[in-house]
Amino acid sequence: MEQFKRSRTTEIPAIMRALHQTLDDNPKILDDPVSSRLIDPGDDRSWLASLLNHPDAKQSRAGFALRGRYAEDCLGEAVQRGARQYVILGAGLDTFAYRQPAWGHTLEIYEIDHPATQQWKRERLKAAGIAVPTNLRFVPIDFERTSIGESLRAVDFAFGVPTFCSWMGVTQYLTRDAIDTTFKFILTLVPGSEIVFSIILPHDAVSGPEAERMEIAVRRAAEVGEPWLTRLRADELASRLKSMGFALIVALSPEQARERYFSNRRDGLRERRGEQLIRAIV
Repeated sequence: MEQFKRSRTTEIPAIMRALHQTLDDNPKILDDPVSSRLIDPGDDRSWLASLLNHPDAKQSRAGFALRGRYAEDCLGEAVQRGARQYVILGAGLDTFAYRQPAWGHTLEIYEIDHPATQQWKRERLKAAGIAVPTNLRFVPIDFERTSIGESLRAVDFAFGVPTFCSWMGVTQYLTRDAIDTTFKFILTLVPGSEIVFSIILPHDAVSGPEAERMEIAVRRAAEVGEPWLTRLRADELASRLKSMGFALIVALSPEQARERYFSNRRDGLRERRGEQLIRAIV
């Protein structure tokens, strides 16, 4: 992504979450009435048409809703264990802070993102009349050029406090070095802190309509200057994270996702296999 331009692909999760609210059955995987208010109706989204109209689009919506729901479920568990800070890495148009439950007010929330993307989000919040909660801080950062730790120190982040981090839909856009740097930062946090994140599996690990849709996503992202740089295998990454010093690695398998979030649904939503969600605990 160019240094002074906001991300275009950051709109995709918000669009998918908004469509989930209107096109899919109740109960929702993720209740998110805010996303639709942040989408700019004046934007040209012709470059997204082949993704939004793809036969696998329904399962793509399911995957984006699952990302948010799983992160927030894990966050709730972390709060019960004593977490008092929530760091959203590559926050994009994430909406948790603007619809946070009562227990969310016990947290200090930090949205970390590219400066241009973050400024655009703040403009969208203002245009939608959405107030910024008092427990939220915006932290501008370029993951390829700036230290997360230094950026957080500038906003009085408490390094001695148990912290939960989410990092959804980002790793595929970064180099392996930038990914490792982020994990090394997490390891500087106090024991019990954790990160939940998503990875995109290599092309040969995905098949059928999902593989076809993912390859379209690869091309469209490259066309707007945000190429996918890294795709990872969950088992290999888990071994690497353990060798780096994480105490526990927990992957949400497609089978577990199906049982936990997609059983008994009438709308046909189901788990994706090409994107996996992983927790790494310090």
